[in-house]
Amino acid sequence: MSKRKSLIKIKPKKYKDGEIVKVSFMVMHPMETGMRKDKKTKKIIPAKYINSVKFDYNGKVITTMNVWESLSTNPVFTTYMKVNGAGKLSVTYSDSTGEVHEKSTKIKPKG
Repeated sequence: MSKRKSLIKIKPKKYKDGEIVKVSFMVMHPMETGMRKDKKTKKIIPAKYINSVKFDYNGKVITTMNVWESLSTNPVFTTYMKVNGAGKLSVTYSDSTGEVHEKSTKIKPKG
């Protein structure tokens, strides 16, 4: 299993305990639909797309997204969450081939 590049962004960058923040998760993924042909080999490129994304904050599920192949290459998933103290934010996603990846970041409210 290859490691995919991904990034979790929280806005605003500085936030306080109890504040609602915007969480964006970006991942480098080909999102192949299975309907495109390789230009050189003329064979159909097999489907490979993200089908599930889950956001966890300190072990509690914030949201789960079920998605389909119609998303763009390198998709961005966004949600909002209320900061309830320091902790760990994790995003787990799986794709149609069964690959599962996780990215996490620390939540550190100021003040």
